Amino acid sequence: MTKRTAIIYLTLIFALILTISPMPPSIAIYRPDWVLVALIYWCIALPNRVNVGVAWVCGLFVDLLMGYTLGSHALILALIAYIASANFLRIRNFSVWQQAIIVGMLSLFYHLTDYWVAHFLTDAFFQPELMWSALTSMLVWPWAFALLRKLRRTFKIT
Repeated sequence: MTKRTAIIYLTLIFALILTISPMPPSIAIYRPDWVLVALIYWCIALPNRVNVGVAWVCGLFVDLLMGYTLGSHALILALIAYIASANFLRIRNFSVWQQAIIVGMLSLFYHLTDYWVAHFLTDAFFQPELMWSALTSMLVWPWAFALLRKLRRTFKIT
């Protein structure tokens, strides 16, 4: 593994750490989907390096760290990585704010699919307040995009 590849994986590990970091319950529903945001960025920027396989592994780590059904988030993140990687040329041509709307829609897809899988496997009920994280992911996107782009250019990751 080269130094450049290690930077990609370190950003994904940092996103996992932000995902499991404790927050007060009153604001935990507003937590952005950090892993999703980082994966979407890397799938758009470098689809040949970060793709469905990396998303699957990240999803397994999310499942293990958060105590979810093993493979549920792996499947969802792999689907989203496929969508982002397959359309990376189109998404790159959008402005950052248009990309933020796409990230918000993918985050809504993430949460709705997560609910659907949980409802299929258990007796989970739909909670509309879980959709707030899609809005915060959308609002975080411009700053995450700028930061990850700066990292990519500084370390010349291609």
